[in-house]
Amino acid sequence: MRNTTIALPFVLILLLASGDLLAFDPANGRQLLQQNCFECHGTELYTRAERRVTSRPGLTRQVQRCELALGLKWFDDEVEDVAGYLNQEYYKFGN
Repeated sequence: MRNTTIALPFVLILLLASGDLLAFDPANGRQLLQQNCFECHGTELYTRAERRVTSRPGLTRQVQRCELALGLKWFDDEVEDVAGYLNQEYYKFGN
């Protein structure tokens, strides 16, 4: 029982830390999307029936491909902000 009591705070810390890693800033994602992505396409890309993106990890990979193609040099958290925003607003894949 004692080992469980000692381990519990560490498990809670790990859970809290992993939640922070999954967090994204939707306002920043929306701003980055509007400033960069809408030059090539509108929202119809995200709402069409024959979307190529079929999973949440695939969405992040697609944002990374677009970011590289445009030479934006975003940080990983900015890619995640855009992918998270797109998922929240259009794709609805879950985490």
